[in-house]
Amino acid sequence: MTGGEVAGILVAVFWAILVSFLAVVLVRLAQTLRATTQLVADVTEQAVPLLADASATVRSAKTQLDRVDAIASDVQEVTSNASALSSTVATAFGGPLVKVAAFGYGVRKALGRGGDGEDAPRASSRRTVIVGRTLPSSRRRKQKG
Repeated sequence: MTGGEVAGILVAVFWAILVSFLAVVLVRLAQTLRATTQLVADVTEQAVPLLADASATVRSAKTQLDRVDAIASDVQEVTSNASALSSTVATAFGGPLVKVAAFGYGVRKALGRGGDGEDAPRASSRRTVIVGRTLPSSRRRKQKG
């Protein structure tokens, strides 16, 4: 064998090894692409129902929020109506009831029935006021303090 034949054989072996290596790489790449395609298909198969459930949940939440909003506006309206009713009742009955209570109190006092007895002064605690007289200094200090 000559040097040229050996070189030709080495080149052929090199190309055979290179082609074999590239074939192995392409087979592995094809397997990876198949696995990736299967993975994407599985994820899509599982994600579509999940997205449908999430969409239904969001719609349900929106419906509930709309209901809560309606309830809140109704409560606000009831509150304003109750406030208006309270003001009306206070205006309509407050003044006359105070007058009736004051009149009843005055009648009780005039008839000598002091109600529960707290308002009527006791005989021992009555004081006589004499115009022109001043209190002694010791009693003035007790009243101020």
